[in-house]
Amino acid sequence: MIGAIIIGILAGFIATKLTNGESKGCLINLFLGLIGGAVGGWVFNLLGLHWEPGWVGELVTGTIGAVIVLWLWNKIVK
Repeated sequence: MIGAIIIGILAGFIATKLTNGESKGCLINLFLGLIGGAVGGWVFNLLGLHWEPGWVGELVTGTIGAVIVLWLWNKIVK
């Protein structure tokens, strides 16, 4: 559980740096990372892509999913 939280925070942080570079705060990064992990897992499953089990695959999946979530959020808000 603690590992998932840490990976979620890192994934959200990396995603914010990749998209616009503005810091969103630890809780927002956690939210982005956790939601991003679900979105990334769903997208990868649709594309038939699978990572080896482990924290690296979870981090990459969460980061890619969080970037997608941030991109969609920016399109909706603006």
